[in-house]
Amino acid sequence: MADVNILTRLEAEMSSLSTSRRRLVLATVCLAALAITLDTTIINVALPELSRQLSASTRELQWIVDAYNLSFASLVLTAGSVGDRFGRRPTLLAGLAGFALTSLVGGLVDSADALIAMRFLMGASAAVIFPTTLSIITNTFPERRERAQAIGIWGAVTGLGVAIGPIVGGVLLAHFSWPSVFFALVPVAAVAFLAALIWVPESSRRSQARIDIPGLILSTAAIGLLVYTIIESSESGWSDPARIAGFAASALLAVVFVAVERHRTAPMIDVTLFRTPAFSAASGSVTVAFFSLFGFIFLVTQYFQLIRGHGTLSTGVRILPVAVTIAIGSLLGATLAVRVGTRATVMTGLTLLASSFGWIAVSPADMSYSVIVGQMVLMGLGLGLTTAPATDSILSVLPPAKAGIGSAVNDATRETGGTLGVAVLGSIFTSLYAGHLPDTAFGLLPGPALHSAQESVAAALATAQRAPASDRAQLLDAVRDSFMTGFHLSCVVAAGICLLGVWGAAFLPGRPSRTGVEAEGIRAAAPARR
Repeated sequence: MADVNILTRLEAEMSSLSTSRRRLVLATVCLAALAITLDTTIINVALPELSRQLSASTRELQWIVDAYNLSFASLVLTAGSVGDRFGRRPTLLAGLAGFALTSLVGGLVDSADALIAMRFLMGASAAVIFPTTLSIITNTFPERRERAQAIGIWGAVTGLGVAIGPIVGGVLLAHFSWPSVFFALVPVAAVAFLAALIWVPESSRRSQARIDIPGLILSTAAIGLLVYTIIESSESGWSDPARIAGFAASALLAVVFVAVERHRTAPMIDVTLFRTPAFSAASGSVTVAFFSLFGFIFLVTQYFQLIRGHGTLSTGVRILPVAVTIAIGSLLGATLAVRVGTRATVMTGLTLLASSFGWIAVSPADMSYSVIVGQMVLMGLGLGLTTAPATDSILSVLPPAKAGIGSAVNDATRETGGTLGVAVLGSIFTSLYAGHLPDTAFGLLPGPALHSAQESVAAALATAQRAPASDRAQLLDAVRDSFMTGFHLSCVVAAGICLLGVWGAAFLPGRPSRTGVEAEGIRAAAPARR
């Protein structure tokens, strides 16, 4: 009865918030989400300058990017559970303060190792912030239609953050040095902190949330080891014995996690929820969507810069159609999911994603930019139609007391999917490019020159540019042909993954139903009616 009274009182408090206050809450959490999603990709355009200014090796550059993703993915489930237990508002404030501080220090360091350490701490702060943003939305907008629209806006902002990161980074680097990509995040986090302090109410029911220490340890270890193994596989190869052992150990930890959670009276997450298609199929759809997005950005930025010869800012601007249509697709997807159902909306989104990759796979290297825009529009709409409804489906299954961990599951699937996208598509691209190059004019070059060209597309282009005029055009064509071989086959694989996602999304509920937030509200209100 005490929990029911707390639930009823908290719902009454949320319902009493004015429309303008709710909009301010939504704007605040979206600003917080924008800061940490920007940081996911803004660093990529600064890597060449980091290599020069910090004397960073290729390996160190990889970890400057991946340290953020590793700590984010590893800690996000733990952070979501902590927010449910100790309060989402203080957790959000702590995360924003930590993110601002680590971003500031990240711009002040003078070595690659120190920057890697700061990137890890920035990822940890982001892991604290991200689950609270969605769980606050879930509790601020308990009615399904309003919640779906709010999640659509949140999805639009997060998609924009990922896609416009290279643009923002390019603008900053056109006028300032590399620390600017970190310093620019500080005022964004600071404004979000002040807004949260003023407008965001507390929404967690601490008596209903418990800290599950074994669950936290096992989930952190399983996800952390999985993401670390994926990252390392792109360097040492997927068949490396250490990588195989890493995948096996992460799978074993996941099995132990499930076994432990099934026997706890207050588990971090009810693992039987994965039997519910609205939860499991939605999580899979989010994974596939972000696999596609991160893999695409990884490939297309290289295509624009290395094959088409555009600079960092020009490349970022050319990716803008993806960002804009992700926002449009997220808003449209939230509306369609309520009207026609989650299944039809998500299946349509994943079909558009598969179509965009299939279109890219049959396009020549010199295709016009108008054709590329069409491909990116398909992709952005597909991403929006997939992620917003799938995210709402995940959260609708869980009660408000578990909104933080539900959001964390969604965030973990995003990070794991994105990391997989870069690692898998990157590995396929690299192996096919390197394997094709010896069969071209580069096969006539001395061994060291060929090996260097296989290791780096930029090195291959530099070698071709230094060649005698009589051989230059042939060598440049060889690089482009090899690049497009890897690019096209990677897109074929991505299209196949998206089609598998369409099959999985067929298990989603056809029409929206009262679950999670609304269902608990109905159950809580029932005793009062009697």
